[in-house]
Amino acid sequence: MAGGDGELSGPDLVADGVAEAELADGAMLLGHAHGGAVLLARRGREVHAIAASCSHYGGPLAEGLFDGACVRCPWHHAAFDVRTGEAARPPALSGVARYEVSARDGRWYVGAEAPHVSSPAPIAAPPASVVILGAGAAGNAAAETLRREGYDGPITMIGAEDFVPPDRPNLSKDYLAGSAPEEWLPLHDREFYAEQRIDLRLGVTVTAIDTTARQVVVGDRERFDYGALLLATGAEPMRLNFPGSDREHVFTLRSVTDARAIVARAVGASRAVVLGASFIGLEVAAALRTREIEVHVVAPEDLPFGTLLGAELGRFVQELHEEHGVIFHLGRTASSVGEHDVTLDDGSRIEAELVVMGVGVRPRLALAESTGLAVDDGVLVDEFLRTSAEGVWAAGDIASWPHRRSGERVRVEHWVVAERQGVTAARNMLGRAEPYRDVPFFWSQHYDVPINYVGHASRWDEAAVSGSAADRDVVVSYRRAGRTLAVASIYRDADSLAAELAMEQDDEAALERLLPRA
Repeated sequence: MAGGDGELSGPDLVADGVAEAELADGAMLLGHAHGGAVLLARRGREVHAIAASCSHYGGPLAEGLFDGACVRCPWHHAAFDVRTGEAARPPALSGVARYEVSARDGRWYVGAEAPHVSSPAPIAAPPASVVILGAGAAGNAAAETLRREGYDGPITMIGAEDFVPPDRPNLSKDYLAGSAPEEWLPLHDREFYAEQRIDLRLGVTVTAIDTTARQVVVGDRERFDYGALLLATGAEPMRLNFPGSDREHVFTLRSVTDARAIVARAVGASRAVVLGASFIGLEVAAALRTREIEVHVVAPEDLPFGTLLGAELGRFVQELHEEHGVIFHLGRTASSVGEHDVTLDDGSRIEAELVVMGVGVRPRLALAESTGLAVDDGVLVDEFLRTSAEGVWAAGDIASWPHRRSGERVRVEHWVVAERQGVTAARNMLGRAEPYRDVPFFWSQHYDVPINYVGHASRWDEAAVSGSAADRDVVVSYRRAGRTLAVASIYRDADSLAAELAMEQDDEAALERLLPRA
């Protein structure tokens, strides 16, 4: 197998090594050493060895892509520097083991595990303190990055939810389905933050930001000084407003508290209605079906994801859910929720003990607006994620940034984007002057089928299809005016990684080779 747990494969890289001719320049080779899967990667005369499983969810790195400096994970596009083993890109925030490599008699051999050596660039003018508003993906990534980059000053992370930063994608997937325990939800336990000297203030509401005095105000009296401030307040789920929409068995899903409440209500429930065929809505539907609850999805569109993913993938997703027993009511909306039923706009009724709204989210902008920051469907930031106020950055769901490839200002509500922006914002607080140019990426899991999406296409005029969604082997390229803006795929991980790299390099020719025009 290619990394992960189980039977080891490939050569014994300690005892037998591998012939130089077997490892071409720019290639990778999977073997094993010291009882674990190890990956070799060659660049010129340099050969590097790292552990072969991604530190995020254990993805098989040997099935990923080596770009000459980093190995990229095929599952969720984390990246690891082969020279150091360090995580170079979220969603992985911790590195993998690295091993010594030696050459003897025309063969490469793996030696002992190499000690971890971190040598971040000096910080010329570190901020006196850093305050992070938001304890989610962006905030957590920023705090971790500050410490990895050598920042030694005070870090305070303030979150409205009374829970350590969670692995939020898990809420609508394995945890809600009952296949993952709650112990898996925290990104780290409280001891980690204490060891890193990150002061967590959870269950706290910030009432004001004084950008002149450089202070964050909590309640009526408590104030936190900042030298640098990150706004990472995220988004909140939208709620539909109609009779009965506030009943106790009607939920949204965003926080750990939300997920706990849905799980508690699902126990003993036999039928549920999901309002909205969004990614979150259909992931909830899949999770509830795993619990053997009858699920009805009510949505106004004619096809799930038709606008975003096109007809090929939209039909596939609908049919996939129908194969698992989900009943769709498309072109319909809810008009009211009763104690035991939902009434639709055509007068029909669906019995249900549980209702979940999955109709999208809106950025939490009230604090930024009251502070006087430039806002337009998000907090406006420049390429370094700086806001209109000195010493204030923004990242994640609330940040609207100049997207280089599309030439537009965009705001993207994806977990991996938030983490990567948190990393970039943290580095720029330390004077790194690093523009945010990562290609957006997200994944959505429906039963045993993952959908990967790289790039960003708010609109497109051509969707070129290679393969077959019905066969679960497909790549769809979304183009506007002849330019590829995004690529979605099912079980075509190598193509997804290649498309991401080509977009980073603005290599339209490579994208054309990956997916020729119809």
